[in-house]
Amino acid sequence: MRKAGGIVSLIGSILAVFAAVGTLFIGGCGSALEAEGASTVIGLGWVGLILSFALIVFSVMMISSPSTSRAIWIIVLSIAAAIFGGTFVAICMILSLVGGILAYVGSKQELQTN
Repeated sequence: MRKAGGIVSLIGSILAVFAAVGTLFIGGCGSALEAEGASTVIGLGWVGLILSFALIVFSVMMISSPSTSRAIWIIVLSIAAAIFGGTFVAICMILSLVGGILAYVGSKQELQTN
């Protein structure tokens, strides 16, 4: 279940990268048209992109070795990205959050059986 959670989180993180790029594109178009609040949208896109890349790294680390701390980091980063990354990134972070919870439960079970 740990590997499945890592893979689900990885898929959600990759989708969130595309969502963050879309947010950056929308913010850039708004900035070009001198729309109010466009710089806020651009900031949300950058935060979403950075947190999505961090989640990709932790998801791959979760797949390779059992550790509850990595699963907790996936959950915390998913929540942070959902809050600070914008709407499109938040939708993708639901998948990553579910993967983090699966990875946490799976790594707990693996550590108890060993």
